[in-house]
Amino acid sequence: MAGRGERRSERGTPARERGGRPSAHGSGGVVIVVATPGDAPDLLALEESGATVDIVCAQPGTPDERAALDHAVADSVRRGVQVRTDPWVIDAEAGKITALVRDALRELRPLRVSTLDPDPAHASIDLEAKRPVITEPPLRGSVARATISAARTYQRESGSPVFVQCYRAGSDPRLGAQACARHAQPRRWMVRGVDGRLSAYLPSAAGVLRWTECVAGGGEWAGPELLDGPDLLPGLAVVQDANGYVHLFGLRRMKRADGKDHVDVVQTTQYQSGRPIGPWHSVGNPNGNDRAKGREVGFPAVVFDTDGNLHVFVRNFGHGVSTRRQSPDGRWSGWQHLRGIPVADELIALPGRFGGAEVWARTRDTAAVARWHRETPSDDWVLDSTSSISPRPGTLSAVPESGTLRYRYSGTNEVCVEVGGVGAVSLGGPDGAGPVAAVAGVEIQGWSCTVLARSGQSGACSVGAHADGRPESGVWWFDVGEASIVPPAVAADGRGRAVLALLGTDGRLRLARQEPDAAGLAFTSWVTA
Repeated sequence: MAGRGERRSERGTPARERGGRPSAHGSGGVVIVVATPGDAPDLLALEESGATVDIVCAQPGTPDERAALDHAVADSVRRGVQVRTDPWVIDAEAGKITALVRDALRELRPLRVSTLDPDPAHASIDLEAKRPVITEPPLRGSVARATISAARTYQRESGSPVFVQCYRAGSDPRLGAQACARHAQPRRWMVRGVDGRLSAYLPSAAGVLRWTECVAGGGEWAGPELLDGPDLLPGLAVVQDANGYVHLFGLRRMKRADGKDHVDVVQTTQYQSGRPIGPWHSVGNPNGNDRAKGREVGFPAVVFDTDGNLHVFVRNFGHGVSTRRQSPDGRWSGWQHLRGIPVADELIALPGRFGGAEVWARTRDTAAVARWHRETPSDDWVLDSTSSISPRPGTLSAVPESGTLRYRYSGTNEVCVEVGGVGAVSLGGPDGAGPVAAVAGVEIQGWSCTVLARSGQSGACSVGAHADGRPESGVWWFDVGEASIVPPAVAADGRGRAVLALLGTDGRLRLARQEPDAAGLAFTSWVTA
């Protein structure tokens, strides 16, 4: 790595080490923004072959940190990741990080931005002061918060989508990006509205982006539109109620009247496809009375029961699960703590088998899951910790039609589904990483089938299918020829055909629709929305 660069150029723009300012020759790549060079190797290791990466550091770091990053860059190049030049050191002073990161983004014009957790987890509790103890360097959180703000401003200025992801420091990059993420990418981000038109929703730096079919089952799409809303942290949860209305959930970080930062869960509703969304409302925070504790809240998981009650679940400060319920008349219950087992940042909510609701959580200290459920809407919550599911982190997804889960087995990375009375059934597909999307009720040669979509080798989208309710019949996976920078989505259109959606490496939505008369499962060529 080159030596320490200039503090900043004459125009106030930070200069790249040993080479001055970077050229604006490239766009659409990845910018990793970290406090010091020692924070960059794990984020660099998450990048797939073919990615083009620039690294921005707030401080030059120690010789050992720079040497470690040099080693990580060399390893990444061998894997096919292009790291353009030496890191750009902005040498930021307190209070000026956001402006200098924004200048870097204007020059580098990224599609994706990676940084660390804006609200690092506590390591212990100071019992005398009754405050959480954060052992991570304070600059890490400061740089992450500045990066989110800078990316938001840059997207609004440029009009080009920017996708930010924050990662937990110390996470194992070998598990993949979904396992290391602080804020959850949506498992289900394309849904069919009341009028039969499909809509896709993805979080960006400046807010939620929406694409909408112009005609149900047609090939034309409108978007992306940036939906009005608050300044959200990265991540999004998408859920539909029994009426087909779409509900969006996220985390908002804002300053209160006292000037202190506060994090809460927020929600809005989309009643008609392509129309303006409703106002965003706060759902609160189970640790909302303590600002320091509340900042660590996990990302929400959401589901409706058969009585129309909306259930919101989050991982709380103590690594338990907290839940709150909204009745059909709009009234909210208080937060309830579901005691029993410490959990990690991975919750999946789905309808219960007998009309209630349930939440599955990956446990914090073991490769296992715990399940809290209400068999009917009026029952109390019950903990079931007897499941034998052993998931790879970042791979849980719901199977709502059968009230269970899909996941990748921790031992082999194979895709599995839990079948009642049978146990785990392997669906194959050990390559790739992350969760599996699915849609049931798709006709394939006269059979009602479940179509599956997942990330495969180097982020390429792979598709398979099995007869509805019969995963044991086996799945044949095939590559559909496009890579996605988010987990792929699949839904049935207004004519019942399966539609695949992904976000290409150029940041544009790509779609392929099922060929209904094909001999087996086949899709049209990809089109760009």
